[in-house]
Amino acid sequence: MAVTSSSAAGLSYSSSAGRWVLLATILGSAMASIDATVVGIALPAIGRDFHASLASLQWVVTAYTLTLAGLLLYAGGLGDKYGRKKIFLIGVVWFAVASAICGVALNAPMLIVARAVQGIGAALLTPGSLAIIEASFREEDRSKAIGAWTGFAGVGTAIGPFLGGWLIAAVSWRLIFIINLPFAAVVLLVGLWHVPESRAPDDSGKLDVSGAALVTFGLIGLTYGLIEGPASGWGKPLTLIALTLGVALLAGFVVRERRASAPLLRLSMFASAEFSAANAVTFVVYGALGGALFLLPIQLEQVSGYTAIEAGISLLPVTLIMLLLSARSGALAARIGPRLQMSVGPVVIGIGLVLLARIGSSGSYVTDVLPAVLVFGFGLAINVAPLTATVLAAAPAESAGMASAVNNDVARAAGLIAVAVLPAAAGLGGSAYLNAHLFSAGFRTAVFISAGLCILAGGLAALTIRNPRRAGPPREQYNLHCGLDAPPSLANGQTVAGTAATGRRARR
Repeated sequence: MAVTSSSAAGLSYSSSAGRWVLLATILGSAMASIDATVVGIALPAIGRDFHASLASLQWVVTAYTLTLAGLLLYAGGLGDKYGRKKIFLIGVVWFAVASAICGVALNAPMLIVARAVQGIGAALLTPGSLAIIEASFREEDRSKAIGAWTGFAGVGTAIGPFLGGWLIAAVSWRLIFIINLPFAAVVLLVGLWHVPESRAPDDSGKLDVSGAALVTFGLIGLTYGLIEGPASGWGKPLTLIALTLGVALLAGFVVRERRASAPLLRLSMFASAEFSAANAVTFVVYGALGGALFLLPIQLEQVSGYTAIEAGISLLPVTLIMLLLSARSGALAARIGPRLQMSVGPVVIGIGLVLLARIGSSGSYVTDVLPAVLVFGFGLAINVAPLTATVLAAAPAESAGMASAVNNDVARAAGLIAVAVLPAAAGLGGSAYLNAHLFSAGFRTAVFISAGLCILAGGLAALTIRNPRRAGPPREQYNLHCGLDAPPSLANGQTVAGTAATGRRARR
């Protein structure tokens, strides 16, 4: 029988029951995060097996992000209304079935459809994992439990590319999807037996189904047009229809959210200039990152001759830098204000991206790749913590969950659009990734464009972000890390990547 959040919140961090809950939630969220990080490493192998175009490889990435971004807020509401455990476990099963279909896909279109279905499962399980912890543990142990969840998420992000590269090199890219099945089985068994049910008290309101449909299909139409336009021609009727319909549906989503009694997105939050500015910086920075990091594994494998496992571990220093320095960066921003770091951080990221242009067919990891990775990682460490803290500080305290969920969706949408647009802007299309010289030239153009966007974001932050006036000690300190495929997690109890479920509670 389901219990309410208040009655379920009695588990001790050190108890066996608490450990079982942590095991289920950590493994569940790890499936989605690891899967997102390893697919990029597998793209060259997928392209070779299916003789796929670059547009098809773009869809392998964007199909997953589309459904995840479009349904994340709605899935959080489902958990609050019908039971967080129930929706979380449905998401686990859904994700596992879709992963199996991905693993046995016969061609690129089948894989793309399966990835879209997989994104729905990720949307169902991602917000539920943290919401279960918040609802299940007693208040004095909640921060420890969330800290453990955040820490292991960082470890999962770090080992994901290494594990994926090894599986691809040793067996096949298909195994990066099949490996999800045993993890899902463990999560399902532990969840059924040991995870308490919870839901938001007195959650009898209607869910915004219309809003979820408008934003999801709007993103699909816009992304389809942006990917197919360069390949098929911008004047083709199907491209024009997709772009027009996508823009119209997204505009309809804004109108719907203004009128809905229980909207997915509270547009009133954007009345805060600070909130809007921080999300604008998020959009530009994460768009630049999403586009560049989509192309980087292909450059390393197809041009520099890296194996899948070598490409997988090439960015490991970034994760280590984030884990070591994010807490210090958050503490510094709490003392001096976020403006300086939000202005300098994107510029340092941009310098790191410029250094990536040195990667070519010759040279070593130490001389060509590592310097760029280190500068890039330091830029992220400087920028991520104050960026997220600013987003949350600019929203009312009761809307913190919604604010972080909005910031997460802004970042995902930015990456989605960048993956669709950047290759074409850099002159890459068709089977260009199979021609090392042609792809390398396009990659250099792409990272220069991404670097320019980051420098633009730094200037935008300098002009729009203001340090808060403090009458006393800072209210909160933010302890963050970033997994590169999504916005960072907060160790103090909220996550940008997993707070959609708390959004509905926060805005009540």
